[in-house]
Amino acid sequence: MKKGIIYIHGKGGNAGEAEHYKTLFPEYDVTGFNYRSESPWDAKEEFIQFYESFCKEHDAVSIIANSIGAFFSLNAFGGRRIEKAYFISPVVDMEKLISDMMQWANVTEADLKEQGHIETAFGETLSWEYLSWVRNHPVSWNIPTRILYGSKDHLQSIDTIRSFAEQIGADITVMEDGEHWFHTEEQLEFLDNWIST
Repeated sequence: MKKGIIYIHGKGGNAGEAEHYKTLFPEYDVTGFNYRSESPWDAKEEFIQFYESFCKEHDAVSIIANSIGAFFSLNAFGGRRIEKAYFISPVVDMEKLISDMMQWANVTEADLKEQGHIETAFGETLSWEYLSWVRNHPVSWNIPTRILYGSKDHLQSIDTIRSFAEQIGADITVMEDGEHWFHTEEQLEFLDNWIST
């Protein structure tokens, strides 16, 4: 039986990050997915295509997904045959995140609806189309899932993560002083211990 893991990076990441997980899963074929999509509707199509191609070579598939990669996975893979999902600093409630970003940028819903797109000072573009899509496509997820969350994550609150985890029956591990991006030696060691247990 050939087992595989698809590694799905976050914003600004790349498929090469999958190398980190190869030693942690020696019995699996760990492959990074260098997706190009920036919207959940494009990602859904691209992710399913990659997944179906990957499944032709593997009898069992799991995923490791980071940040926005987890959000895209939630939209694309619900109902698919996936053994287990490992989510690292996942974006699980995109509507809440967009709402928070609108507050940070002092943008109202009426402004966004009227203008369609609004650039923010912190580098994100707010989109009425994106917000509307998220509202019209609620996540449905029934895959055994483990979540790693840093207590200093600025994108999703622990309450948002806990609420999502309760809905889907996921297990959460919180790293005190961990950030959204797990990248320091201490954070990576914590991540490795978490994913290996």
